This record gives sequence, C-alpha cells and structure tokens, in this order.
Amino acid sequence: MSEQRFPNPYAQTGRPLSPSELGVKPDARLSSAFLTQAFLWMFVGLLVSAGVAFFVQSNERLTSFAADNFMLLLIAQLVIVFGISFGITRMNATLALGLFFVYAASLGLTLGLIVGAYPQASVVSAFLSASAMFGAASVYGAVTKRSLAGLGGILFMGVIGLLVASVINIFLGSSALSWLISVVGVVIFTALTAYDVQRIQNGDLAIRTGSMEKAAVIGALHLYLDFINIFLFMLRLFGGSRN
Repeated sequence: MSEQRFPNPYAQTGRPLSPSELGVKPDARLSSAFLTQAFLWMFVGLLVSAGVAFFVQSNERLTSFAADNFMLLLIAQLVIVFGISFGITRMNATLALGLFFVYAASLGLTLGLIVGAYPQASVVSAFLSASAMFGAASVYGAVTKRSLAGLGGILFMGVIGLLVASVINIFLGSSALSWLISVVGVVIFTALTAYDVQRIQNGDLAIRTGSMEKAAVIGALHLYLDFINIFLFMLRLFGGSRN
C-alpha cells in the first residue's frame, strides 16, 4: 500500500499541533477522502467480524475454541489495539491494516460467543439501535461547526471510569449498576463517534501518523471500536433475559 505523506506544517518546538487545535480545516475534497477511506476499512472490518461470528455460531469446533481461549483472545485483542495505536507511526500502512483485520477476525470469535448468549430479537434490536446512533453521531461530527476537540480528555476519563466500574461490578454483581454502566457506555461511545469523525475529517490523524493511508487505518480502528462498544452496551440493555 503506497502512502501519501502528510508532514505537519504547524509543528513548533514543542508538541506538534493538530488542525483541530489550531482551528483550521483541510480542503473539502481532502476531508471527504479522509472520511471515505476510514469508513471503508471500518465497514470491511465489521464484515470480517460478522463473518467470523457467524461461523463461530455454526461450527462447534470454533465455538469450543473461542470458549476455551476467551481470556487469551481478549488479551491478544488488547495487545493488537495498543500495538496499532502506539506503533502506527513506526509501522507501514500495509502492516497496520493487516493487524486491524487480524483484530477484527479475533473479535469476531468473541462476538460469536457473546451474541449467542442473547435472544435473536435482542441482537437485532441492539444492532439497529447501535447503527442509528452511530450514524447520527457520525453525521453530527461531520457537519457541526462546533469544535469537539475539547471533549477528548473528558471522554477518555469517561472510558476509564467505565472500565473501573465494570471491574467493580464483576464482584458486586449489581443489575442496577450494570444497567447504569450500559447507559453511560452508550452515551460516551456515541459522543466518541462524533469526536472521532471530526478528528478524521479535520486531518488530525493524517498529521499525527504522517500519511493518509495510516490515518485511514487508525481512523477505521477508532470508528470500529466506537460502533462495537455501542452495539455491546445496547445488547446489554435490550438483552435483559438471555437464552
């Protein structure tokens, strides 16, 4: 995959500034190209995950493998996400895209188990609701004149809070807390969707990674994670009664 380089013309002696921080925007055609590539790879990643999840549910060997190695898969997925996120500037775009698809396939294994634990009606309702919320947030992030750059730190702390609350609830087993975590999770990742779309559109990721192709991969990863988390939190809300 050839890469179109984007050196940061706004770099100063300290940390390079992003276009969003400086209040500038790239040409409309360039913004559209940023979004198109990121959404393309995100949708391909979702198709990979959906395909693997389908085979998990229809293949006993895959189901057993995913169940027996569930924690190992989760750890591997975290390693891949952190590897792409923190190593994107040092790896080429082809490697980053390959790792993204490996991540999407591995998540399909775990999604196959998770989705299989809920009634089909709940899965369909959660997917449609997540799609609607993700789509609305994406449109808002792309068309709003308001800068969402200031939300980054707040949303990051919100994600950390969700993780802490989820770990605590493993020991408490509170259904009320689980419901609250799910509602807050939907709100946070819906807001993150709008935030990430605006960052992609403004060229922040292209400046950070140094190329459009790398920006498309890391942007696709962010959008993929936003959608999957909205879907999983919605699934917990709709799937109060499991199979």
